[in-house]
Amino acid sequence: MGVGGLVLIVLLVLVVGGCACAVWAARGGPRWARGVAAVTLTAGELLRSARRPRPGSRGGGDGDASD
Repeated sequence: MGVGGLVLIVLLVLVVGGCACAVWAARGGPRWARGVAAVTLTAGELLRSARRPRPGSRGGGDGDASD
């Protein structure tokens, strides 16, 4: 297994752990789980907003200029 595969596995473990903490915190988990959940949810919102096209931008087509 290469370094890239190891990085992907670590990233997957972090994502799954963050999601588990978010569920646990929603059910009244300990304070540290609420902190991890807040970081996880904030990171998800940042990633989601980075993928959305900004208002006023003219992106997002498949390159077909025929209207």
